[in-house]
Amino acid sequence: MKLPSIRQGLPSDIETIVQMQLAMAKETENLQLDESTLNLGVRAVFDDPSKGTYWIAEIDGETSGMLLTLPEWSDWRNGTVLWIHSVYVFPTLRGQAVFKTLYTQLKNRVASSPELRGLRLYVEQNNINAQKVYEAVGMTREHYFLYEWLK
Repeated sequence: MKLPSIRQGLPSDIETIVQMQLAMAKETENLQLDESTLNLGVRAVFDDPSKGTYWIAEIDGETSGMLLTLPEWSDWRNGTVLWIHSVYVFPTLRGQAVFKTLYTQLKNRVASSPELRGLRLYVEQNNINAQKVYEAVGMTREHYFLYEWLK
């Protein structure tokens, strides 16, 4: 099994990112996202890097998966916690350490940075397969509940 290489997303990845986001929303929550709104949202990350960073996994130069990291300032930790969002691995490549490689690269980045304090993510309650993957790389379900209000 060949491990993917990881790189920061580029504006030339926008269309691929949009397509992966559409597939992820449909698969995990049976949501049909508005493609034009999603396209603008993805472009906004590249227009304003303070919003986040896309990370692309590639095997033999072909995109195999991606995720988005979003910074959150933690006054308790006097540093930044990176939230992992929008994880997607193409179905035919699951089980080939694509997410594990993305996660390990991020974990190493946090471990070696004096400004970064940790990684967090949230997962849809019924997405048991994703939960197993996250637990397999050493993430734990902690004591916080997520509450939200969305327009």
